Amino acid sequence: MLSRGAANGWALRGAALAGGQQRPPPFRGLRASPRMRSAMPSWVIDRYGRNDVLRFTRNMVFPIIHFPNEVIIKVHAASLNPIDLSMRSGYGATALNMKRDPLKLKSEDTEFPLTLGRDVSGVVMECGLAVSYFKPGDEVWAAIPPWKQGTLSEFVVASGNEVSFKPKCLSHTEAASLPYVGLTAWSAVNQVGGLNQSNCSGKRVLILGASGGVGTFAVQLLKAWGAHVTAVCSHDASTLMKRLGADDVIDYKSGNLEEQLKTLPLFDFILDNVGGSTEKWALDLLKKWSGATYVTLVTPFLINMDRLGVADGMLQTGFTVGSKTVKMMADGSYSYNDLLRGGALDLCL
Repeated sequence: MLSRGAANGWALRGAALAGGQQRPPPFRGLRASPRMRSAMPSWVIDRYGRNDVLRFTRNMVFPIIHFPNEVIIKVHAASLNPIDLSMRSGYGATALNMKRDPLKLKSEDTEFPLTLGRDVSGVVMECGLAVSYFKPGDEVWAAIPPWKQGTLSEFVVASGNEVSFKPKCLSHTEAASLPYVGLTAWSAVNQVGGLNQSNCSGKRVLILGASGGVGTFAVQLLKAWGAHVTAVCSHDASTLMKRLGADDVIDYKSGNLEEQLKTLPLFDFILDNVGGSTEKWALDLLKKWSGATYVTLVTPFLINMDRLGVADGMLQTGFTVGSKTVKMMADGSYSYNDLLRGGALDLCL
């Protein structure tokens, strides 16, 4: 492995010595770390199941830079998201394994031992040859895609485009709570929903499951853009939602949620972090023939592939999404989207 490491100056591993002095490397741009490691502490799973499948080991394989745009990060803080709990139980295993090894080139046909964790805040230790924006010693944060080994380890490898400089105003612990949920909320609201600071003012937005990581981020983002936000959560989270700026807070345990929401004016945008039965009636809460949008983070795609296999799972997903799209078009709503991911903000730790 050739990489740009924490050592000062340029060095080529195994460079020949002549006359007691080290010769300069024949190629410029090759740098290596001063020491090699083969194992590290990590929390892993060796099979899918409940919490008892988690295992702590000090012998997890040390990450290696395989591509010139990758960096190795020493983990100072990591966090857990609902997707980690789902992946522990096997959610998305079929599709994620295809992403990990699409050409079936690996000698071992298994993803185990598998490290969970998507968020990380830490310090860059080594950089690939094509990485120019970061250098060893930089404090960074990142969201690691679910098909890669996760962040519940001493070190993790990430592509340069998955990493950004950590805000100086945040501690590593605070920073590790944000990347995955923040990017998911941004993707849902802006990239899929089409909302931004110039077109959001006055729009009515409904957030189902507003007190989770994605929901708390989305509430603050949309309020900063001038939207009228209705947050659905439990009574215990009502005070938090008000503090984050939600205009209306609905306790889903206080009665029939569908009937409570039907008493309110219709919405321009709905972000559904819950899924399940909400999809059956949430579409009726959108404004008709107005470009209103419904975005759900609970996609049937991965579940169908796990249950039915690749071909049948994709076919079933296409039928499900297609039928819902037709229903929305008939009802006068604009679009149905499944998101496959994914200083002004309060950190809700």
